[in-house]
Amino acid sequence: MVIKTIDIQTISIDHITIRSSKDFGTVKSKLESTILRIDDGIFTLLRYRETSRALRELEALPALSIFSFRDHGVLLQVAGLERRAIQYDIGNPLTASKMTRHRISAGLYAPVRVLLREDSDGVAFEYDRPMTTFGQFADPDLIATAQQLDVDLQAALETAAQ
Repeated sequence: MVIKTIDIQTISIDHITIRSSKDFGTVKSKLESTILRIDDGIFTLLRYRETSRALRELEALPALSIFSFRDHGVLLQVAGLERRAIQYDIGNPLTASKMTRHRISAGLYAPVRVLLREDSDGVAFEYDRPMTTFGQFADPDLIATAQQLDVDLQAALETAAQ
C-alpha cells in the first residue's frame, strides 16, 4: 500500500468545563430528561432510502439528542478504581448533515462528545467547544451552524448542571 501524503494541521480547541454543585445521579437524570435519546428509526428510514419521511422526522427533532453513551467509570474497575464517568454523543442529525454537506471531514466531530464525570473536584461536564473543532474548516455556512450548536449545547448542559 502506498500512502501519497499525510497532512498535519495544528488547531486550537476551547475545552469547556461546566461544574455542578449537584450530585452525579441528579445531574445525569437531569441531562437525560433535558436531552432525550434519539429514535434509531430515523436511521432505518435512511438506510431504506425513505428520505422524504426521514427529513420530516428529522425536522421534528429537538435541537439536541443523545445518540449514544458509554460508561467510562465501569472501565476503571479493571484498574481497581471506583469512578463515575459517562461519555455522551450529543447532537442533531440534521445539524450534522448541514455541516458535513459543506465539509465531509466535519463528520469527525459530529455528534459532539460530552463527558459527565465525578472526581475530587466534584461533578462536571467537559467537552470541546464545537465552534473551535468545526471552525478549522473555515467554511462560513458550517461555522454558522456550529455557532448555533455551541449555544444549544452550552444551554442544555447548564440546565442539567443546575
